[in-house]
Amino acid sequence: MGAKTTPFDPADYLSSEADIADYLKIWMEDGTPQEIARAIGDVARSKGMSEIARKTGLGRQALYNALSENGNPTLETLTAVLDALGLQLSVQPKAA
Repeated sequence: MGAKTTPFDPADYLSSEADIADYLKIWMEDGTPQEIARAIGDVARSKGMSEIARKTGLGRQALYNALSENGNPTLETLTAVLDALGLQLSVQPKAA
């Protein structure tokens, strides 16, 4: 009989604010737009998608779709989700 495995879900490991900040920072530095949206979705799921939906006024299923691997959220959706998470976007010069 083989070993039983379960799919890896980053949301299961994002419990502290430091973990969340580090996780998003890494994806923001090197990720594609789709990967960044999915990472924000991972964080939203770690906090509870229903709670994020309530705070943003957006539908839970719409958030799941927008922040999925194939989603393409608007900037308005991303900033609303980040605000609900107590986060914000910022801009800084690229490191040389």
